[in-house]
Amino acid sequence: MSISREQRLEKKRLKAEAEQAALDRYAQKFMRLAIKQARVAERKGEVPIGAVIVKDGKVVARGHNQREQKLLATAHAEILAINSACKRLGDWRLNGCDIFVTLEPCTMCAGAIANARIDRVFFGAYEKKGGACGSVHDVLSNTGLNANVTVAGGVLEAECSSLITAFFENKRNKIANSR
Repeated sequence: MSISREQRLEKKRLKAEAEQAALDRYAQKFMRLAIKQARVAERKGEVPIGAVIVKDGKVVARGHNQREQKLLATAHAEILAINSACKRLGDWRLNGCDIFVTLEPCTMCAGAIANARIDRVFFGAYEKKGGACGSVHDVLSNTGLNANVTVAGGVLEAECSSLITAFFENKRNKIANSR
């Protein structure tokens, strides 16, 4: 009994759908942890951006924005998580790692992700002013980089976007009320 072309195509489509569903569950699971990191940043008065780095299904590093606290322009969630992962894994190369970040990485962070050889980037909210993973720039698709990074945006986008939006609305309201 042979399988028709249509049956083979249907089987292939169902397999692809199952693989995508599994990837979506994986991305959402770790994005929720990145959101927890963003909330840590928010409680400290920082812009609520969080990042988590995962290898073999296990969290190897976490980070959240600490620019105000550390008085460092480079204290972005991604940079801090990358530094932590490098220390923990004992290597600057983070091959086999995925990073989950609540906001689309900026140019600096996208460059660091490529330099660290991270395999995949999953981000939540799109950064329409300075996003470097497709919104404004597309650093990680640059074929001149010595890296092959896959990017997936919009993971738990509404929740990630609302964190940022609410933070800046509260900040503007505080300024308006202090006048």
